[in-house]
Amino acid sequence: MPLLRSLTIARVFLRYRLDRLLPVEHRPLWLRGLLAPLTLLPQPKAARGESLRCALEALGPIFVKFGQLLSTRPDLLPADIVVQLDDLQDKVPPFPSDQCTALIEEALGASVDAVFASFERTPLAAASVAQVHAAVLNSGESVVVKVLRPGIHEVIQEDLRLLGVIAHAIERFVPDGHRLRPVEVVEDYRHTIEGELDLVREAANGTQLRRNFSASPLLYVPEVYWEYTRTNVLVLERIEGIPVTDLAQLRAQNTNMQLLAERGVEIFFKQVFEYNFFHADMHPGNIFVSREHPQRPQYIAIDTAIVGSLSREDQYYLARNLLAMFRRDYRMVAELHVQSGWVRADTPVNTFEASIRAVCEPIFEKPLGEISFARVLISLFQTARRFDMAVQPQLVLLQKTLLNIEGLGRQLYPQLDLWKTAHPFLERWMRDRIHPKTLLGEIKRYGPEWLEKFPQMPQLVYSALEQSRELAPQLETIGEKLAGGQRRGRWRYLRRVGGVLLAAGAVALSKPQWLEQLPPSGWALGFAALVLLLWP
Repeated sequence: MPLLRSLTIARVFLRYRLDRLLPVEHRPLWLRGLLAPLTLLPQPKAARGESLRCALEALGPIFVKFGQLLSTRPDLLPADIVVQLDDLQDKVPPFPSDQCTALIEEALGASVDAVFASFERTPLAAASVAQVHAAVLNSGESVVVKVLRPGIHEVIQEDLRLLGVIAHAIERFVPDGHRLRPVEVVEDYRHTIEGELDLVREAANGTQLRRNFSASPLLYVPEVYWEYTRTNVLVLERIEGIPVTDLAQLRAQNTNMQLLAERGVEIFFKQVFEYNFFHADMHPGNIFVSREHPQRPQYIAIDTAIVGSLSREDQYYLARNLLAMFRRDYRMVAELHVQSGWVRADTPVNTFEASIRAVCEPIFEKPLGEISFARVLISLFQTARRFDMAVQPQLVLLQKTLLNIEGLGRQLYPQLDLWKTAHPFLERWMRDRIHPKTLLGEIKRYGPEWLEKFPQMPQLVYSALEQSRELAPQLETIGEKLAGGQRRGRWRYLRRVGGVLLAAGAVALSKPQWLEQLPPSGWALGFAALVLLLWP
């Protein structure tokens, strides 16, 4: 650990009295003795959240970005600290233009004057990791050139090591440190910041997002100029739009603010459920609104370094969880958490259901238009954490994105009822998921893989039935009502298994040449599917 940097952190710690972040009653005796001299110093006037924000700003841009990440974890931090961290600004002085041009020329193997018809030496914007310059290609297109800061890799690795040491110390010596999971938070930050250091990855993300919405009036993503893009240089189409937080400009051009807010929500759900590829850094600085068609407004998204996706199972369970919450079916929410593996299989469902109800019922007493969809989701995951729910990085990214989208939507149109927009979308998505056309598409896409797994199916079915048999004595004591539910659950399970087998058989029938290669076990499985469907 570099001594000079450690001393700087210690000085900032003392200046802002960050010892206040840990209540006295939670400090071990050795730490109380170590911090005892601080009690002789006058108490700072600033609140603890403000002190932490100022300390992170004093430590530099990497710590600022870490604070921005922490602001997305209201499941870990008190509300007063999260509010202050939300105000962190990532504004830093630009690095010299001659260094910038030297980096571009080294990356592209040609002089800036040869590559561009014009190149503005003064940057449009500068942040902690990169800065952006305006330029015009020789072919006439207006572009922006994003260039990583020189030496940024070394700076980030040094600060990440320091953060890792601090995180391990908190987890080891602070009584409540294990619950805060500081090491996991730092690792999450490591993956995030390292993703921002590869501009080719950012370009690929932007290209995919652009392709997803190429025929949509909802979202526009700038084109990537791949021939001028390297790991430390990214050249993009220059967009002309209104910053989404500039409400005066939006109203001046008579923008339909209600539709703008609702389209933001629609974009989020399309990304998560239809395309399973979502922009996970949709803070206001990365969002613009097109100046065209203000009554049918279109968003413009930039900075696609951080994206997220869900597994097919997580997609399904998340949609069902949200619908169950909307219907106040807390039993279903609890069961879905167990089925998905988000909480331990031995979690007491009755107790878990009661905890979810206690959290959600006070929230749902408000009018739907006043309920924060994102906060309900966070409250649900906070409750699940008390039942040993493991950290789900993909769900953390989704929480963060939903918080950004909902906050932005309410800023644009305070009457936004996110539930009204989300509920029919989720209902439609669930119906489409089991539509025959969708199932046929899945069969065509994954059919060969299913056939390859045919020999494994009998053992999987047998194992599942054996598990059900082992659970039967425990379930008998719950009562007649639950027993009826168990029978219905068995029927649903058997129908699913039979459906999978028959669907795979349909694939074989659609490709007659496969029948010649189908082993005897395949024919036996077809018979097993029929038995399962007709079994009383």
